[in-house]
Amino acid sequence: MNHSNSLALEHLAKPIGTQEALTIAQTVLLKPNGLSHSDLDELFGVMYAHRLDDADLYFQHTRSEQWSLEEGIVKSGSFSIDQGVGIRAISGDKTAFAYSDVIGHEALLKAAHATRVIGPKGGRVKVRNLLSARDQTSISLYGPLNPLESLTPQKKIALLEQIEKRARARDPRIIQVIASLAGEFDVVLVARANGLIAADVRPLVRVSIHVIAEQNGRRESGAAGGGARADYGYFDLERVDQWVDEAVDSALINLESRPAPAGPMTVVMGPGWPGVLLHEAIGHGLEGDFNRKGSSAFSGRIGERVAAKGVTVVDDGTLSGRRGSLNIDDEGTPTQCTTLIEDGVLKGYIQDSLNARLMKMPLTGNGRRESFASLPLPRMTNTYMLSGKFDPEEIVASIDRGLYAVNFGGGQVDITSGKFVFSASLAYWVEKGKIQYPVKGATIIGNGPESLKQVSMIGNDLRLDSGVGVCGKEGQSVPVGVGQPTLRIEEMTVGGTA
Repeated sequence: MNHSNSLALEHLAKPIGTQEALTIAQTVLLKPNGLSHSDLDELFGVMYAHRLDDADLYFQHTRSEQWSLEEGIVKSGSFSIDQGVGIRAISGDKTAFAYSDVIGHEALLKAAHATRVIGPKGGRVKVRNLLSARDQTSISLYGPLNPLESLTPQKKIALLEQIEKRARARDPRIIQVIASLAGEFDVVLVARANGLIAADVRPLVRVSIHVIAEQNGRRESGAAGGGARADYGYFDLERVDQWVDEAVDSALINLESRPAPAGPMTVVMGPGWPGVLLHEAIGHGLEGDFNRKGSSAFSGRIGERVAAKGVTVVDDGTLSGRRGSLNIDDEGTPTQCTTLIEDGVLKGYIQDSLNARLMKMPLTGNGRRESFASLPLPRMTNTYMLSGKFDPEEIVASIDRGLYAVNFGGGQVDITSGKFVFSASLAYWVEKGKIQYPVKGATIIGNGPESLKQVSMIGNDLRLDSGVGVCGKEGQSVPVGVGQPTLRIEEMTVGGTA
């Protein structure tokens, strides 16, 4: 899909090939622990002495750090190294799982014996393929960078100090600035019972900025930030200054805000991060496990109209450098761009290997896990709605009386019913096509599937978020991207404070 190119971030390092990733992973994960491919083959042999439908090993080594500055000084700094292996055996729809933070032959053997009991005895070991790397050179979305080594500690602190200095210089009403910098270097190796062995080296960086403004005893806050699968070189002066300005502007605008009106009304949502509503209210409902179990509002509805004409939603893990992108998912499947809704019609779900097999549907490269200590689940990558034909100014000008929600805070969703509640962190009241004043305390209440049918105008300004998304599911958090163009939605319920 050609829309992907414009959403990809420029390469900040030479992309990595299949063999190179595998070499790095073996050097980091297998060799120091005295393991080879033949040891992994032996483990699968032990597991397949029982009748299993599938089995995999997931090795992981993660280095991460976080620096935080408050009141002009670094208040906290953390650094951690974590590694281990998760072993999974599957029989039918039943899963046995064990993990160990010790990567060694003995620990793996114990886990293999513990997990294989999920299947009955009498498997046929000989039908297994020996492990071999499959070429995935077509997907290479980021380089094998270690962000933690890309800046000295002094320069990391200087970056945070620069953020504070600029924010305070913007306006004397800024009384507090909290800035943080986080980086991660993640090496994973996946071995599967079908003979696949695959690896990935995943960098990840993020800057978060939070400011508080005060005027006449009233305080308001603003936040911004961003990140990518890159090293700290991504945070150039221009990018960081833009986020500082966004955070400061948001706080200052909110100082002038009035209580939000309540009731049913037209809502126009801005591009980019407001796509979090799409992610929560629609995206989760399109994950394979919820649909297999019949607990989603979209269960059994493939081929049906579930949204207004013009609404096309994709999950795309193949955008270069993006926070939600992966070369391979956590089961070793290459990521792809999956069309979920096309011109309003439901086309498919996102799948991991278990749900794809049980639902007899194709793999989509969406098997993701928080760490080696977690089971893979169908999870989103970068989920967004494609552009339409309307100019964003034309969409705002079309509002007779309603809300223009530029940015969102947190929200909640019930997957089964599709109902959601979201709070707008920056919103304006609009009358007769003119922005009147900023409002505070607006909550958007609705139903995901119903809201999709009420979309009446889609902007031509598709934008992805700046790289801050974190998605939670079953206690697991993974980095994701969200996005959308400007959208006009009819008859949405707004809970206000007026």
